[in-house]
Formats: sequence, C-alpha cells, structure tokens
Amino acid sequence: MQIYNTLTRQKEEFVPLNSGHVGMYVCGPTVYGDAHLGHARPAITFDLLFRYLKHLGYKVRYVRNITDVGHLEHDADEGEDKIQKKARLEQLEPMEVVQYFTNRYHHDMELLGVLPPSIEPHASGHIIEQIEFIKKILDAGFAYISEGSVYFDVRKYNETYHYGKLSGRNIDELYENTRELDGQSEKRCPLDFALWKKASPEHIMHWPSPWSEGFPGWHLECSTMGTKYLGEQFDIHGGGMDLMFPHHECEIAQSCAALGHDSVRYWMHNNMITINGQKMGKSYNNFITLEQFFTGNHPLLSRPFSPMTIRLFILMAHYRSTVDFSSEALEAAEKGLTRLTETYNRLRKLEPAEETTVGGLEGLRGRCEQAMSDDLNSPIVISELFDSARAINTIADGKATISAADLKELQDVWKLFVEDILGLKLENGSTNNANEQAYHGAVDMLLDLRLEAKRQKDWTTSDAIRNRLTNLGFKIKDSKDGYEWSL
Repeated sequence: MQIYNTLTRQKEEFVPLNSGHVGMYVCGPTVYGDAHLGHARPAITFDLLFRYLKHLGYKVRYVRNITDVGHLEHDADEGEDKIQKKARLEQLEPMEVVQYFTNRYHHDMELLGVLPPSIEPHASGHIIEQIEFIKKILDAGFAYISEGSVYFDVRKYNETYHYGKLSGRNIDELYENTRELDGQSEKRCPLDFALWKKASPEHIMHWPSPWSEGFPGWHLECSTMGTKYLGEQFDIHGGGMDLMFPHHECEIAQSCAALGHDSVRYWMHNNMITINGQKMGKSYNNFITLEQFFTGNHPLLSRPFSPMTIRLFILMAHYRSTVDFSSEALEAAEKGLTRLTETYNRLRKLEPAEETTVGGLEGLRGRCEQAMSDDLNSPIVISELFDSARAINTIADGKATISAADLKELQDVWKLFVEDILGLKLENGSTNNANEQAYHGAVDMLLDLRLEAKRQKDWTTSDAIRNRLTNLGFKIKDSKDGYEWSL
C-alpha cells in the first residue's frame, strides 16, 4: 500500500513500525459548535483509511482527540478560549458545552457511517501529562518562562532542527512577516508559541502548574496524547490541510524538542471543502452544519440530503483534492447513491445460471484493491463499481447470465467495497434492524397485493397501490420475476 506523505511530498510504501500493528492519530474537533461539512471530510477520510488498514489485516489503534481547552479565539496564543466564550454567552459550565457538542458530533458521525476511534482522549483530561511534557521541553533548553506563561523558542529550536519542514515555510521569511509584533508581547520572538498560558482573573478554565494557574497551549495536546497512547514514535498522523501550519508544524517541533526525534513517520492531510472557491469553516462564517444538510434548512440547499449522500459526495473526490460545494454536486451524488442502491439490490436477488455470458466483471476485486492501495483512491473504486453495475443490470434484465461461482464473487466484492471499506449503508441493502425489516416487509406486502391484483386483472387496485407508493416517493419497476422497488 502506498500513501502520500506530506512531510516528504511523495507517495511512499506504507511499512508500519510494528509489523501487524498500526498507530494512527487524527486531530478531532474543537467542540464549541455543531459539526459542519468541513468536519465531515477528515472524519470520513481517516475512517476510510481505518477501514482499509483493518481489511489488510492490521490491528489498528486509532486515536482521535477532542479539543476542549486551549483553543483561543483570535489565534493559537491570544484571545478568549472558544469553549469558555460559548459557556459565558450561554451561561453554562464549560464542560456542559463540551458534553453537548461532543454528543452531537458523535451522533452526526454515526449517521455518516464513521466508525468510532479506539481511543478518544480529551485535552482537559490530560493536563498533568501536558505539564510533564512542557518540563521536558524546558529541560532541553527549547522553551522559556515569561510572566507565568511558557513559550516555545522557535529560533533556538531551528538552530538544531528545521522549523517549517512540514509546511515548507522558511523561518527567516516568517520572521520578516511578523517582525512588527516584536516587543509587543511576552514572547522573545513573534514566532514563539505558547506551551502554557497564565490565566487572567476572569478565565474560567485553569489548572495549577509550576509556572502559574493557567491552561495548556492548543498545539501541546496532540504531542502529549499521541505520545501517551501511541508511543514516542508512531505510524500515521492525520488531519485537515488547514492544520498543517501552524498546528502540526508546532507539534513536530514540540516532540523533537522533548524527545530528541520525530514522532510521526507518515503525515497525511485531506484537502479543503470550499464554497465559491473559499474554504468552508466557522472562521469564515460560510459553513453549513451537518444537521442543516440532513434537514435541508439552509438557503444554499435545494432540499435535504441524506448522510450517505454526504459520505458518497466526499468519497467521489480523492482526499487530497479540493472539493467545491454546490447543491448541484450533492444532487449528482444523490443520483449516484440511488444507482448504487438499486444495483446492489438487484445483485442480491440474482439467480445463478450454468455459465457467465457477460463481460466486464473479470478482475473487479483486484482493480478495486489496486485503487485503494494507491493512496486511497476512492473515486476509482466508485468508478469500477459503476462500471460493473452495467453488467449486473444486464443480467437482472434477463439479457445475460452468471455462474454461481462468479455471482458469489461479485456479491462478495460489492459487500466488501460498498459496505465494509467505503462504509456506505445503502437503504435497501441487508440489515439486522427490526424496524428496517418491518418497513421493507410492509412495502413488499403491498407490492405482492398489487401483483396479485394484476394477475386477477383488477387494474383499479393495481394502479391505486402503484400510484400511492409513487406519490410517497417510491420508484417501482415491473420485472419478469415480479417487481423491484427503491426509495
């Protein structure tokens, strides 16, 4: 399997540190508001990676953090804590805000088919570990104390290591662009970033430390928790491209300073979702929450879109490419999902014959495996499935046949890639849910009654059942074996 390593800017063969085991850390949300489409993309991207690594036989420890302290409003070091601000405005305890939006995030992720991580640590639950991590950086000489806060010394660090190697930044250019701030803060250099901030008297969220009553800097949590749960070196660190600088760059610096070496072997970043060419996000005030997608309650949406439509929309583009949102693009994804669903239902109902008389199905599993092993190329997998749909529909229409062995292989491949790897829960697919079974059984019963009415030439009853179901949004197709339906 090859993955694109952002650090080296090239595809590399993935070789885990511990054979058979993979350690993966992904930056999770700051839980002060509802999740939006920009949150969905990294969640789905690294869910795809998680699923595929497990398919390849690896035992994966997947850590996805929850940021519930230290992420300040204006930048990484200045302003009010985002969660504290929400708590103050809503007259709530900060942890009430955290719990409320964490629960909603989990609910949205479940609807999107995102598997839960192995461990989901909170920054606020690891204050002691973060203090100890800061002590290591201070002992190594790469940090300093200023007025009760602790700052990372970027210029001192750059004398031994390379600050900017992940994002391609040059420290001299960075310094020139920020020099006007020099001398206006507690920092020795405007590039320095906070490891620990002394809390102001009105600050709600604070903890005791050797330096002051305060709170950890935003960047510190991931270095600390990644090391705690995955070790001083681990395989994969992921997140959105917007985190590459400064967040991930600072993570690398912190870990090298404290441990004396890099922690991460492969850095992976998904690209942005844009709207009218601009990044979609809370800071730009142009985001659409996932709940708004599911309800259609937003002026840019033509109607509600299902969670699986959102998931397919994201998977139809390679994770490293930019995706520009539009209602029309979602409608196209919705049509694609309907086609996949209808084809999957027809595939599951196919009966084997003596021989296979249709082409285009040979090597489907291998082509899909090859695409996934080529840096998670989900668009190619989806394209291969759509190509095979033509052959499946030809067989279902009675214009070709398929042998028992070929049918089982085809059904297994679709189950593997549609459900297990792409994570698409198709509405009329197999289910163990009693309510879903009852729902499908009721529709089948009505269509069985219609079929019997047709046999009795009771066209009034037959047409009434079809018309009522059609008005409710069902698509009904008569076939030589009876009928097929979809929603």
